[in-house]
Amino acid sequence: MKTAREIKAGGVKIGSNNPLVLIAGPCVIESEASAIRHAKALKDIAGRLGIPLVYKASYDKANRTSLDSFRGPGLRKGLKILKKIKHDLGLAVLSDIHCKEEAREAAKVLDIIQIPAFLSRQTDLILTAAKTGKAVNIKKGQFLAPWDMRHVVKKIEAVGNKNIILTERGVSFGYNNLVSDFRSVLIMKDLGYPVIYDATHSVQMPGGLGDRSGGESAFIPYLAMAAVACGVDGIFVEVHEDPKKALSDGPNMLRLQDLEKMLIKLKKVEKAVR
Repeated sequence: MKTAREIKAGGVKIGSNNPLVLIAGPCVIESEASAIRHAKALKDIAGRLGIPLVYKASYDKANRTSLDSFRGPGLRKGLKILKKIKHDLGLAVLSDIHCKEEAREAAKVLDIIQIPAFLSRQTDLILTAAKTGKAVNIKKGQFLAPWDMRHVVKKIEAVGNKNIILTERGVSFGYNNLVSDFRSVLIMKDLGYPVIYDATHSVQMPGGLGDRSGGESAFIPYLAMAAVACGVDGIFVEVHEDPKKALSDGPNMLRLQDLEKMLIKLKKVEKAVR
């Protein structure tokens, strides 16, 4: 298995022999106050444990199950909030883009541009994101085999961008269910770039509650530990103060108060593996 090349994003080093990175935050920006509150709490937790942190929150959830679902504050307002978090708290920030027209504005603020799993084969979107020169995190589609991600990597490399991160988030397993195949971590690492494991979307049950997605959050810590044991370069976790009141993806999010306990375990697994 290849050693992943080092990717730098907002002062955070991902891959190579660098420590496990945490990408965390609420699924969507619910309000400026909520986003900042979560960011401060995450910075405190990561700081105590010595874990490099990238703050994640979506300014627009364009792939919600229902038309009536909350989507977020939108591009301009959302980026303004993320910029404030970046500058005031000194955190690297990540968010999704859903169309190529968003890429230029997003790149002015984001340290990592994320391509959602559903859009992982959208060539024009990927090329436009790559041309910004920013680090690009591609979530492997639920419908893709891990070896198919080599085509995605080639698209980004084709424009001269080698700041690539790959994320495993489960694969479709029948209707309304996902399953994690940890061979994916090893297969994608052989492409030479850092691999992140999305421990919260991997327990999601897409559309499982009829008009919204369900999830089995109790499994998050166990899957995260398995991923670290397989050598991932970072863990992606969506967290919320009160997942039952979250405006998006509550059933598959981790309670903020449970994060530190899980991270302590992950550090022990990382130490044992390394």
